Amino acid sequence: MILDFKFFFYAIGLGIGLAMDAFSVSLANGLNEPRMKTGKMCGVAGMFAFFQALMPMIGWICVHTIVQYFQSFETLIPWIALALLGFIGGKMLYEGIKNKQEETEAPCVGLAALLVQGVATSIDALSVGFTIAEYDFFSALFTAVIIAIVTFIICLLGVFIGKKAGTKLAGKAGILGGVILIAIGLEIFITSWF
Repeated sequence: MILDFKFFFYAIGLGIGLAMDAFSVSLANGLNEPRMKTGKMCGVAGMFAFFQALMPMIGWICVHTIVQYFQSFETLIPWIALALLGFIGGKMLYEGIKNKQEETEAPCVGLAALLVQGVATSIDALSVGFTIAEYDFFSALFTAVIIAIVTFIICLLGVFIGKKAGTKLAGKAGILGGVILIAIGLEIFITSWF
């Protein structure tokens, strides 16, 4: 594979396209936790970047090994994303309403929730493995690294914007974050059918 302008343009475009759901969830995380420290912000962005890079590589490997099994699994991707994001979003929504009534601070986003969010927002990236199927292993890996870098930058920006808005929204931040996650799950599910 030739590493030319077209290759980089395509890889960056994939990164931007794939990172949009992760950006929205990062925004919701920043809204939910407006006092998030810089290290955790990088951890959140890093988690999304990791999964956005991992999933296309898994897809690429599936194309080169077990493609017939992956095609039957592909129809389940929107359902899985909807279930995972709906669960996490519903939990954030419930806690946001509960905390608003109790006037306590919103809970922090934990590692388990980040893992679920990372998988849910990147599971559709498995199909990118089909679009890069003609690449050799190192070109596919380099594409995944570019996707990770782009995702990291975009998600870091999302958390930052969410934090700034979260301090202004105070008690409504968890509710808004939950609604955003549920909306993203529905968007992934609905657009997979049209």
